[in-house]
Amino acid sequence: MTTPNISFEFFPPQSLDASFRLWETVRELAPLEPSFVSVTYGAGGTTRELTHDAVQTIHKHYGLNVAAHLTCVDASRGETLAIAKDYAKAGVTEIVALRGDPPKGTDRFAPHPDGFASSIELIEALADTGDFHIRVGAYPDPHPESADLDANVAFLKRKVDAGADSAITQFFFEDDTFFRFRDKCEKAGIDVPIIPGILPIENWKGVRKFAERCGADIPNWLDDAFTKATRDGREELLATALCSELCSDLIDGGVQDLHFYTLNKPSLTRDVARALGVTPRVKLQDVA
Repeated sequence: MTTPNISFEFFPPQSLDASFRLWETVRELAPLEPSFVSVTYGAGGTTRELTHDAVQTIHKHYGLNVAAHLTCVDASRGETLAIAKDYAKAGVTEIVALRGDPPKGTDRFAPHPDGFASSIELIEALADTGDFHIRVGAYPDPHPESADLDANVAFLKRKVDAGADSAITQFFFEDDTFFRFRDKCEKAGIDVPIIPGILPIENWKGVRKFAERCGADIPNWLDDAFTKATRDGREELLATALCSELCSDLIDGGVQDLHFYTLNKPSLTRDVARALGVTPRVKLQDVA
């Protein structure tokens, strides 16, 4: 099996304890030499400043290639592009450009009166700067706001035509889900890299609820498997085995890059990486 290129997603801390978890996660996973790491926004752009601080700290103190999430939510065009300009000045040259989730308490995205109306407009503006490698989201299961999988593919094509350089998928549970989506994208003329998003299952109940909100298909066999594993006290063993197998199957199908949604919990991601032949190469110092 070919050793894959890996990358990680972190989210910015909103408390002291969460801050400790983030930096412990970075310290644990940085020695695996990821090709890049991304840092998310909170729903409704609620962690914009925290994201900015985390991106700059990870880039400066750990020397990692950081892709900062940037959304259209609750900000004018000028404010959004000013954040991007600050990233470029700091040497951060990758952005994950997203429309963003609506703020809590609202059901639908509503653009800022002076803001970007969609991820397409944001991507076009970022591409015009010439400063960034632009990554975007992709959905191998029908997005909750789209009609079907074909609509997902068509919208991804619009993102690529607007200037996107690569895409990272929402998480999924079976390799066929990704391969089916990849085949449709190829037929649609999408020629940028599409990186599978991998979510190691730390807590099945929590992941299941999240999957329902995201529109991810949930196989019945997963419910049965985790019910039995919980009864036998083998949830962690099952989670590691399932995630490792999924990644192995993707690699066997020609996938070269994997993006792990860490949830700022490094252990399971590290164990899966080890099973795939990705081992630490360097020891990094703590943040000064």
